Amino acid sequence: MAEQRKAFPLRLDPAVHAAVERLAAAELRSANAQIEILLREALAARGVEAGRSPRPRRGRPPKDD
Repeated sequence: MAEQRKAFPLRLDPAVHAAVERLAAAELRSANAQIEILLREALAARGVEAGRSPRPRRGRPPKDD
């Protein structure tokens, strides 16, 4: 099963979007992943713990013998 993500439209100033894309490229991330990291850092700076959702298990399921 794919990881559950909340999708929503985000309106950004084109200059801010360009800066996020440059930063993401420099850190080898997608712009979406970079925005999430920046949001988590901003929340942590304000003392808000966002936590993390459980990750889906990867790989083949175990064989039933």
